[in-house]
Formats: sequence, C-alpha cells, structure tokens
Amino acid sequence: MSIINVRMNEKEKELIKKFAETRGSSMSDVMKQAVFSLIEDEIDLDIYNQAILRENEKTYTHNQILKELEIE
Repeated sequence: MSIINVRMNEKEKELIKKFAETRGSSMSDVMKQAVFSLIEDEIDLDIYNQAILRENEKTYTHNQILKELEIE
C-alpha cells in the first residue's frame, strides 16, 4: 500500500482527527473518503456538462426521476 504525506497546520489536523473520532474512523480513512467523494463529484459534473452541450439530449431533475420511479 502506498503512503501519501499531506501538510496541514495543527488546527486542520485536529479538526480532521476529531471528525474521524466521531465517525469511528481513522484520519486516513476520512481523508481517503473525502478525496474520492470530490473526484466522484467532479466526474459527475463533467458528465453533466457534456450532456448539456449535446443537442437534443433529454435531461431530468432529481425530482422528476423520483416521480417517475414513484419514490416521492
């Protein structure tokens, strides 16, 4: 497994440490989850932006999908 060093000040470290403790996780797991969540959000945004640029591409809002699936 690889190791990555992240530089931060003491306040940032303590915030992450306390957050991890409330989740019953390690600082490493919390930071890894945060990074992958950010990557996933960016990929989703890129896909959305590409769909908007295509002509005649039908898009749906979150609420429209819920209604269609009768999950409201």
